Amino acid sequence: MAAGGAGEVRHWNAAVNGVSLHVAEQGPTAGPAVLLLHGFPELWLSWRHQMAALAARGFRALAPDLRGYGDSDVPADPAVYTIFDIVGDLVALLDHLRLPKVFVVGHDWGSQVAWNLSLFRPDRVRAVVALGIPFFPRGPRLTEPYAALGDRYYIVQFQEPGRAEKAFGRYDVATVLKKFYSIEIDELVAPPGVEIIDFLQASSSPLPWMTEEELGQFAEKFQKSGFTGPLNYYRMLETDFKLTAPWSGAKITVPAKFILPKKDIGLKSFGTEQYVKSGDLKANVPDLEIAIIEGHHFVQQEQAERVNTEILSYFEKFITSEKASA
Repeated sequence: MAAGGAGEVRHWNAAVNGVSLHVAEQGPTAGPAVLLLHGFPELWLSWRHQMAALAARGFRALAPDLRGYGDSDVPADPAVYTIFDIVGDLVALLDHLRLPKVFVVGHDWGSQVAWNLSLFRPDRVRAVVALGIPFFPRGPRLTEPYAALGDRYYIVQFQEPGRAEKAFGRYDVATVLKKFYSIEIDELVAPPGVEIIDFLQASSSPLPWMTEEELGQFAEKFQKSGFTGPLNYYRMLETDFKLTAPWSGAKITVPAKFILPKKDIGLKSFGTEQYVKSGDLKANVPDLEIAIIEGHHFVQQEQAERVNTEILSYFEKFITSEKASA
């Protein structure tokens, strides 16, 4: 596909599925669309490097702030943060844009959403790239893997309404974000009786992959929108488990690529690394490529050029193939 100028990032909001979603867009509107889905605690801005690279190669990069984040609506009711609501927002966004089918990229929670979009609506996904979080088929019980870790585990701490918000409130917003962005530990598990945010350490120097100005941009948005919306994603996990019963045992049928950073959080948790490397992931995602690369959790920012190459080389194969068969 012909390379061209990336152009400016365009910002707009759309009323979809009962909420207003903010979307950042870059690249030609006639180009193949790529939907970029951020994680926790992030924003559309997490994809700034990928958006520019995709746009320069002629793709149309679309990076929404997911519901509860940034300049998108932050509904007060935690019950409207289920995986059905989040995926529903994206399907409605594609309908709004009259896009029958798109490429999808997700990171962290965005990977969970990308996998579920591919699971629920494979007719809308040309191919999916997931960073950090592999597809796990629905198991017999959601909470069983957390039981051994108990209250020290961050997801358990996030369940109680107001608990994490109160703990986060002991710090300014930029420090909360930097504590998460600085993570290089194996597991998000605090010592007994300690809140995870108190246990995490913020780097004393600027992050090598994020300027202080960029950190300030993230902090400004979270100062406005708060953390309750994002935390509600975790609080709906049990509900999500119940809602997804019809997809128990279902596989991902769309073409997929999984990018695993070698130093990501939780590779040993619940046998994740073994699951990916043993072939079990491929059994659940038959049309799968796997790339294992250097980097920590926020890999699309830390190792931007490598991630750009992995995404572009994968999606461009589909463009070339479609042109050849046209």
